[in-house]
Amino acid sequence: MTIRLRPHHLLCMLTFVGEGYTPAFVENLAQVIDRIAAGKEEIEIIEGPDDICAGLLSEGDCHCHNASVLIRDQQAAIAVGELLQQPIHAGTLLQPTDDLLGRLRQAFASGTIRQACTGCQWFSICSQVAGDGFNATRLLSGILINRRLPARNRPPQRWVRSGRCLWQG
Repeated sequence: MTIRLRPHHLLCMLTFVGEGYTPAFVENLAQVIDRIAAGKEEIEIIEGPDDICAGLLSEGDCHCHNASVLIRDQQAAIAVGELLQQPIHAGTLLQPTDDLLGRLRQAFASGTIRQACTGCQWFSICSQVAGDGFNATRLLSGILINRRLPARNRPPQRWVRSGRCLWQG
C-alpha cells in the first residue's frame, strides 16, 4: 500500500501533536502518521483530497476542495521540490526515511519551506512545535511517541473547544 498525501500535508505531518479540526479528523490523522512512522509504505503525492483529508470529507464545511488549499499545495510542492532537488507533483513517490524527515524538519524550522503555511490557522502552533525541536510530535524520527512512552506515563488526553475547532490540550 501507499500513503496518499497532497503536497502541503508533507509539512503538516511534521508538526502533528494531536490537535485538529474534529476528534474524527485527529484520529484519522494519527492513523496516517502511524503508517508514515512505520516507514513500510511509500508516500504518493496526489492532487486534491488525500488520506488525511478523509477525516473531514463527510463534514459539511470541508475545506479540502477550497482554492486556498490548492494554492497551499502548489506552494508546498515548489518549496519541498527545491529542498529535495526533485519535482514534487501527482505521482511522485517518497520513502519516509529518517533522512527525509530530518531534512524536512530542518527546512521547516528554518522557514525555508513554510510559504504554504502563510495564513493557516495552525501557523502559530506549528511554529511553537518547530521551535521546541518537534519534541512533542507524534512523528518523531520515524518512531511513534506512544511507543516511547508507556501508557501510564503518557499525558492525559482531553478535548478543548476553541471556536469551531477542537483539539487535544
